[in-house]
Amino acid sequence: MAARDLSRGLESLPVSVWPPCEEPPAFQYSPEHVAGAGEDTDPSEITFPGCNCLTASCVANTCSCLRHGENYNSSCIKYIGSEVDYTRPIFECNAMCRCGEFCQNRVIQRGLQFRLEVFKTVKKGWGLRTLEFIPKGRFVCEYAGEVLCFREACRRIQAQTPEDSNYIIAVREHVYDGQIIETFVDPMNIGNVGRFLNHSCEPNLFMVPVRIDSLVPKLALFAAAAISAGEELSYDYSGRFLNVPLIKREQEMLEDDDVMKKPCYCGAKSCVGFLPYDSSLCYTPGKQTFSKVSQGNSCA
Repeated sequence: MAARDLSRGLESLPVSVWPPCEEPPAFQYSPEHVAGAGEDTDPSEITFPGCNCLTASCVANTCSCLRHGENYNSSCIKYIGSEVDYTRPIFECNAMCRCGEFCQNRVIQRGLQFRLEVFKTVKKGWGLRTLEFIPKGRFVCEYAGEVLCFREACRRIQAQTPEDSNYIIAVREHVYDGQIIETFVDPMNIGNVGRFLNHSCEPNLFMVPVRIDSLVPKLALFAAAAISAGEELSYDYSGRFLNVPLIKREQEMLEDDDVMKKPCYCGAKSCVGFLPYDSSLCYTPGKQTFSKVSQGNSCA
C-alpha cells in the first residue's frame, strides 16, 4: 500500500506520517501563506516588479532582485555561519521576472527538496524529521499559515488555555530609522508541514524571511548544519539562533518569575528548561500564555 501523503499532493514531494495507524490533529493543508482574519494584505498578490534579466540565471551586478548581493550558492544560502550576514534582506526572483525558471535566485519557490516525515514523539506530541541527508545551508521547508494582524494574533493567543498548543509566530524585522516590520503567522487551522516543527535550544534549522512576489515574507527554514537521515528537525522558537545571545534569553526567563512556564523537552545540553514566550502578544491581567517569536533580519 502506498504511503499516505499528508500534503495531499500540494507539495513538490509527498509528506509521510508515522505511525501510519495514527492521524495528526485535523487541519487544512496549504503550502503557502493565506490571508487570515483582520489582515488586509493578500500574501499571494504580486506587488514587486520583476527583473529584466534575459539570461538563464541572474547575477548580482546586473539583477535588480540581487541589489543586496547574491542569496544562494548551489542552492545553499550564502554566508552561513556569520550572524551579521543574515541581517540583510533576501529577495528572490518572482513571477514578473524575465529570467529562466532555473535561475539560481529561485530556491524557496521550488518547494520541498527533501523527503520529510511527520512522526509521533515520546513527549513533544507530533514532530518533523528528514528521511534523507540534508547538507548545511540547504532550504528545508517554510513555516506557512494564516497571516494575521496584531489584534487578531493577540485575540487568538489570549483565547488559549494553558493546555493548548500554540502555533502563532511573530517575526520582527528591524528596518532603517528604528522602524520594525511585524509579521504574524498562525498555521494551527491552515498551514503546511512547518507547523510540526518542535522547539530546540540547540536547533538544526534557522529561519530567514524571504520575499518573492509579496511584501509578506516567506518564513524559510534552512539547515544550520549537515542533518542526517532520520534526525528530527527543529528551530528555536525565540529566534535566538544567529540573532539573540543565549545568555540574554536565559536571564530574561529566570528573572520573570511570575510567568507560568511550559517545560522544554528538547534534550539539548544547553537546554534552559522552558519554552520561549512573547509577552507582548499574550499578556492580559491575571493571565499569561505562550507564543513563538522570531527576532528577524533587517530589511531595506
